[in-house]
Amino acid sequence: METRNIMIVGVGGQGTLLTSRILGGLAIRAGYDVKLSEVHGMAQRGGSVVTFVRYGDKVEEPIVEEGCADVLIAFERLEALRYIHYLRKDGVLIVNDTRIDPMPVVMGAAEYPKNIIEGIEKDHTVYKVDAGYEAQIVGNPRCFNVIVLGMAARHMDYSYEDWMAVIETTVPPKTIEINKKAFDRGWNL
Repeated sequence: METRNIMIVGVGGQGTLLTSRILGGLAIRAGYDVKLSEVHGMAQRGGSVVTFVRYGDKVEEPIVEEGCADVLIAFERLEALRYIHYLRKDGVLIVNDTRIDPMPVVMGAAEYPKNIIEGIEKDHTVYKVDAGYEAQIVGNPRCFNVIVLGMAARHMDYSYEDWMAVIETTVPPKTIEINKKAFDRGWNL
């Protein structure tokens, strides 16, 4: 298999790292060589968090180069804009259509950009979801990241059953059922 490049981007506390571990576990289960790389930028203060997941027959390095991501999963729309240059022209962006103001916006030193998703849609295939709303329907607002992952899973090479099996072995035991329910919600959107 040719190497697949997935990027997961978000803000500290959004579950970016757990999401990358689920995806990495899935690729390992399928027998692929897997490389993960995590970049934490002041994550505990709401800063940007980026995770690269690369898998295939043989993966030489963990970092996805600009213009090479097959799938970009963004848990916040400004993070999607910040990292869209990593997505291939024929790649897919799955974005949680939510806004989290970075510190410069909170302090009044900058403005949050308008029409982010509409701008990205001009050049890329974009699937958007209000995962916060969907997570409320599922019954736990903290599982929004797994809803977004469920949507993204439709653009990867694994079966629904494989995803569910890896979720069971990756998330904390007391959260297995809610995470499976969240994934199912995203898969079926």
